[in-house]
Amino acid sequence: MPLSRRCTLGILFVSLVLGTATPALAAGDAANGKVLSYTCLGCHGIDNYKNVYPTYSVPELYGQHAAYLVAALKEYRSGERSHATMHMQAASLSDQDIEDIAAYFAGSELKPTKATVGTPPPKVAQLCVACHGADGVGIMGDYPTLAGQHADYLARALDEYKHGDRKNAVMPSFMTAVSEAEIQEIADYYSHQTPPLRTEPRRVTILSAQ
Repeated sequence: MPLSRRCTLGILFVSLVLGTATPALAAGDAANGKVLSYTCLGCHGIDNYKNVYPTYSVPELYGQHAAYLVAALKEYRSGERSHATMHMQAASLSDQDIEDIAAYFAGSELKPTKATVGTPPPKVAQLCVACHGADGVGIMGDYPTLAGQHADYLARALDEYKHGDRKNAVMPSFMTAVSEAEIQEIADYYSHQTPPLRTEPRRVTILSAQ
């Protein structure tokens, strides 16, 4: 089956599942999400902060699609994504809390551009462009934007899909024929695309002693 058709069927499948299985929620409240997201900033609010073990850069979230952030947090909460700290954080959040946090971090979601940085590696053209765009901006909200994300984080995520550590209806079948070297090429390429995802830009306030 052609890749474009497979991707289209995947999109339809995800849309149908989400539309029938997920209760309708009010739109996320970004102002409340800003308050709730203070618990996130110990890791996601520091430029180039590293996960301790295994060691890789904590992902940048600002500018990401809200729908993808909602799905990711729910997967951490349920254990579909394996990460002890993220599970603990997400387990304390209601569905509406998750919607609010996602609305805040989404901010002004990145929009596709006409130009790309460099030439897409063969596997990007074959497997990634139909869903994530040549510029790394996901074509719909359920697909993550990759532009400017840390290369080591992207490589880690792709490796987890390849080995089944992340559950997904589409990604594992794409990753079976991708080598470790090709994973690194994909990650490096998307990490250089612009406009980039970025660390949440909240200013740090230092309180003077009273």
